[in-house]
Amino acid sequence: MEYWLPILWFGVIGFGVLMYVLLDGFVLGLGILAPFAEDEHQLDHMMNTAAPIWDGNETWLVLGGAGLLAAFPKAYALILSALYLPVLLMLIALVFRGVAFEFRFKAQRAKLFWGAAFALGSMFAAFAQGVILGALVEGMPLQAGKYVGGAFGWFSPFSMLTGVAVVFGYALLGSTWLILKTEGRMQLIARTLTRPLVLVVVAFMGLVSAWLPFLDSRIMARWFEGGNFWWLSPVPLLALLNAFLLWRAAMREGRDAAPFVSALCFFGLGFAGLVLGIWPYLVPPAMTIWDAASPPSSQGFVLVGLIVLLPAILGYTYWSYSVFKGKVAADAGYH
Repeated sequence: MEYWLPILWFGVIGFGVLMYVLLDGFVLGLGILAPFAEDEHQLDHMMNTAAPIWDGNETWLVLGGAGLLAAFPKAYALILSALYLPVLLMLIALVFRGVAFEFRFKAQRAKLFWGAAFALGSMFAAFAQGVILGALVEGMPLQAGKYVGGAFGWFSPFSMLTGVAVVFGYALLGSTWLILKTEGRMQLIARTLTRPLVLVVVAFMGLVSAWLPFLDSRIMARWFEGGNFWWLSPVPLLALLNAFLLWRAAMREGRDAAPFVSALCFFGLGFAGLVLGIWPYLVPPAMTIWDAASPPSSQGFVLVGLIVLLPAILGYTYWSYSVFKGKVAADAGYH
């Protein structure tokens, strides 16, 4: 149990983070694409596609954070102390995004302001999440298990690159979501945006992947050590195939679900590649999941609650998306 419980919790937290990225990623993508709306009514239409389900997506972020605190308290304390500023930026931006969702539909004179808050909040939240990801993958300066990098130790060219990459990645999720949920002029704009976004996101994925083996942490070098690459090569090969299918789906009209599904798969493959690269480290380059784990009794106790909570979250998510499936008309209202 002492060996397997940390692995189980690592999987649970990874699953929660991936679900948040996939589900809230397209909502943040809508905000990133908000400046491309031709008028206020079109922005209303964009926001209405996600209005009934956006707040439920953040449940996965709470699950990931709470799971990290319960199962890996050392990593939780280290990550928050090292990444305090980008985490704070993300939370403030998510608050602005959420408030804008509620206030903009009711506002009269301040509609433009809340539209800008929706766009900027989404952009900064996406960028902060990318910075956090980049800083974790690159590795943190540790000494005796404590962070010694200072308030801006997370700042690096690589973390800035991943920050920008996540912004464009979420924009791709948002544009493919609009293809799925809209028709007419809005869908045409979404298809027009999706095609260059596919190329940009694939380029960023390639740049990040090429940079990984040369990081100071050297963790991702395992891809090229011994015969590991041949075992792990299906992930990048599937990512390349998925990118081709995504491009084809964006070019072909009539199959509105294919671009969104392909974009979700592309993110999933990228996430799988990162996990394979940093395993078994939770905080590279020195803290493994077993180093950071809480006592088995604590992990087992919290696991009982997870057994009840996780199916409830999955059921609610499935139900909410089932109820609000289908196209969203341009004149649909939000109350």
